Amino acid sequence: MTAAKRITSKDVAQRAGVSRTTVSFVLNNVDGVQISPETRQRVLQAAAELNYIPDASAQSLASGRAHALGLVMSRHPRQIASDAFLSQMLDNLVREANRCGMRILLEVLDENSPAERFLNLIRSKRMDGILYSGPRFDDTALEIIHKHKFPTVLMGQFPGAPFCWVDVDSRAAAKRATEHLIRLGHQRVGCITNAMPTYTASMQRLSGYQDALSEAGIPLNDRLVRFGDFDLESGYHQMTSLLQEAERPTAVFVASDVLAAGALAAARQAGLNIPRDLALVGFDDIPLARYLDPPLTTVHLPVTALVSAATEMLFQLIEGQQPEPANMLLDTHLVIRRSCGLNAQ
Repeated sequence: MTAAKRITSKDVAQRAGVSRTTVSFVLNNVDGVQISPETRQRVLQAAAELNYIPDASAQSLASGRAHALGLVMSRHPRQIASDAFLSQMLDNLVREANRCGMRILLEVLDENSPAERFLNLIRSKRMDGILYSGPRFDDTALEIIHKHKFPTVLMGQFPGAPFCWVDVDSRAAAKRATEHLIRLGHQRVGCITNAMPTYTASMQRLSGYQDALSEAGIPLNDRLVRFGDFDLESGYHQMTSLLQEAERPTAVFVASDVLAAGALAAARQAGLNIPRDLALVGFDDIPLARYLDPPLTTVHLPVTALVSAATEMLFQLIEGQQPEPANMLLDTHLVIRRSCGLNAQ
């Protein structure tokens, strides 16, 4: 079977009756070039009729751009597969990128990734800018980015860092979730964080939990705190550990819905009824949360608005503009479901 002939810019030029340079200028939206609306329309129509798909490397040479955004995940690769929130974020990010004619390149860098790997990622020029998800306090990659002044927006709060960032107010949201449990009458409230304490989001959510207890006059008890690690298994194991305490908690704030699903399974295995014996509140409001048994009370994180704001900031940086504001905190709200009872507002 003979392979179909690949359509090139030369074919488009012949169909439109223009030069290949004009085709390149039109399809790459090159600024400062005088092309009549009629000629531009002929090129676009010819490209559509021939179903022409520009070659990415050729586009890069013509425009000086890679037409791609890098999504960098700061965590271990095994944690990516089980992160249900990531699938929501990717879905929204792909739609934002497609709207602007961009591609998405995913790069996973954990704490053991050598600095040279990230440096090569920047120097490869395979992307025009980076969306960096899950910053850590000890992140050497961020030092490399800042040194090379590469367009980057953090999806995660990092106060004091010289970067643009978009996040939710995790501390306030975690406080609100814990206060809900306290209003239900719980005094022994545990906490399972979404990640290890090197991650900024983990410490912010833990701080919100501690704020709520302090304001309610409930003594902080480190024996009721466990650090999760992004996935179902860590939620399961940390809840199992909490339930082995001599004075186990009667309620737990779990700072991730994914971990909360694992925690729910551990509580069930221990013979506990949710919410009669143990109340649970999660964080993120992933689609799965409403279908757990019982449905999970959780903090709704506005993922669509988060991705939209972050990509808009990044596009401005790529164009050499300074976003205003450079840092943005988005609102959250608590979604009340049956996992902790329904009689407290």
